[in-house]
Amino acid sequence: MKLLLVVACALIDADGRVLIAQRPEGKGMAGLWEFPGGKIEAGERPEQCLIRELKEELGIEVKEACLAPLTFASFAYDDFHLLMPLYICRRWEGLVQAHEHQALKWVKAQALRDYPMPPADEPLIPALMDLLSPVMPRS
Repeated sequence: MKLLLVVACALIDADGRVLIAQRPEGKGMAGLWEFPGGKIEAGERPEQCLIRELKEELGIEVKEACLAPLTFASFAYDDFHLLMPLYICRRWEGLVQAHEHQALKWVKAQALRDYPMPPADEPLIPALMDLLSPVMPRS
């Protein structure tokens, strides 16, 4: 089975919301929501890929120091196995705009399950919920 290595990024805004992007018509899994990112090219590091993809897809500039690995997904589709590290990013330059997706939405981590996502993206949600959920004081 072919191994496909892709990288994704959870952009987090000042209100603690995560950016998700809708896959465009004509692509596999069109209409589903995903974290921005893409395929890692030969000789490319995951961070380099994200910097390139975020500029192409969203028109923003991200510095490597602003990318932090959070978790990863390993998922077997019918014809390939996907390995996808998820990074978080809280700082970037420019305005986020949809260059390749149908739509973009900023959502609270607790609402991510309300948006249909590819099966490989779903296991990433609990880590984001843990990271972004308010800490309850202990009594």
